[in-house]
Amino acid sequence: MNRLAVLPLPDEVATRWLGARLLPLLAAGDAVALAGDLGAGKTTLARGLIQAAVGNDQPVPSPTFTLVQEYECADRPAIRHFDLYRLTDPEELVELGWQEALAGGIALVEWPERAEAVLPAETLWLRLIDCGEGRTAVFEGGRDWGMRLQGLGLEGLGLGRDTAIRRFLARHRFAAAFPAKPSADASFRRYIRLTDGPYPALLMDAPPEKEPLRPFIEIAAHLRSLGLAAPEIPAHDLAQGFALVEDFGDATFTRLLDGGSDPSTLYARAVDALIALHRHPGNAAIDVPAYDLTLLSNEARLFTEWYWPAVQGTPPSPAVEEKYAKLCTGMLTPLLDMPGVLVHRDFHVDNLMFLQGREGVRACGLLDFQDAAIGHPAYDLASLLQDARRDTSPALVRNMCARYAAALPHLWHERAYWTLAAQRHLKVLGIFTRLAHRDDKPGYLRHTARLWRLLGKCFAAEPTLAPLRAFLDEHWPSARRIPPEPPVAKSGNHTRS
Repeated sequence: MNRLAVLPLPDEVATRWLGARLLPLLAAGDAVALAGDLGAGKTTLARGLIQAAVGNDQPVPSPTFTLVQEYECADRPAIRHFDLYRLTDPEELVELGWQEALAGGIALVEWPERAEAVLPAETLWLRLIDCGEGRTAVFEGGRDWGMRLQGLGLEGLGLGRDTAIRRFLARHRFAAAFPAKPSADASFRRYIRLTDGPYPALLMDAPPEKEPLRPFIEIAAHLRSLGLAAPEIPAHDLAQGFALVEDFGDATFTRLLDGGSDPSTLYARAVDALIALHRHPGNAAIDVPAYDLTLLSNEARLFTEWYWPAVQGTPPSPAVEEKYAKLCTGMLTPLLDMPGVLVHRDFHVDNLMFLQGREGVRACGLLDFQDAAIGHPAYDLASLLQDARRDTSPALVRNMCARYAAALPHLWHERAYWTLAAQRHLKVLGIFTRLAHRDDKPGYLRHTARLWRLLGKCFAAEPTLAPLRAFLDEHWPSARRIPPEPPVAKSGNHTRS
């Protein structure tokens, strides 16, 4: 067993924070041994980890008298929290469900020395040493755990950035705030809900070398100035990539739809938000990139750059690549004469929130708009209704297109709607493959079949796409229109978005 890292923990908040940060590294079958004297912070750390999984409203009592507490988690294996202080014989662990804990869940073990002989050889040992003003965490384990801890993606052990975060929070009256369940999107950003702060907020952590923060802040302010519901940003640090963001809650349109809410009502709210945005005379008065032929074509090439070689085994030949590029140019060029509007570029139900207590379009919260550009008005409508992640009924699509066209007939362009939808589907096939192969997020590959089906609908609806359809039929017969094989999982990385 190797010493992997030594980390100072200046206070109880830091100890709980460490527990929360360890959670994403754990998978079914893992055991974490929490060693240390009475009062060293073992239960504090375990509470931070468990509440990051189940929510801060869930009480996490010490299992001193029950010996074990079990916590069911909605999106990860169950966690069993053991306290072996009163254990008299390691064989008693069998009666406490030890084998079941390791077979399908995660085991946190306080006083692990009482049963060290039965702990798995690959257990992560975390020794907490009381230092008076704070404590020190000593990590010990095998090489696999060393690689997993590096998977935190931060300097040293992976907690140097967390130290900077805590300093940022302290400067803005969130010194005592604790991170609830962290979430991430398809980028390098992560969002952490903060509890016990002066007001409800999310911490956005966007490493500046990967995800510059300024576009999000500037576009959010612009959208609010147009009367739309983008989150307020009470504080930020551009150099470090931190921001406090208004917490819109949990009522994403996706969650509401999955819970049985009426699709027509929710999609009408989304379309009305687009109408309000496109109708406003100042919507394009912001310094963002042009969603022009170059950008649209570069996006379409993600299909040949990532999806094509992942499925076919080799990239397309230069001649085939050139033909594909010409086809994309030919289908996109006729769409570029129309004056541009502010395009969200990722306008779909995962990025829309229902905001209780607000009226009209301000009840539709907007998220993930930092890549906005000035482009064709049909793009966001196609993104919403031709969604890679969920099916929409033909009747709903017709009704929502008619709703938009009735409100803004001068901006409705059916050919552009289907053409930009086709461009987006090809782009997203490439993006989802890149997420799997570069970023170790293979979960998006499950949408591959839907993307091909949506492409087929575009071809059936828009005759001018016939050359692209013929090209794909030649090089991509139906038997090849499959998800790429996911890469071999990286050791210790258990993120599967």
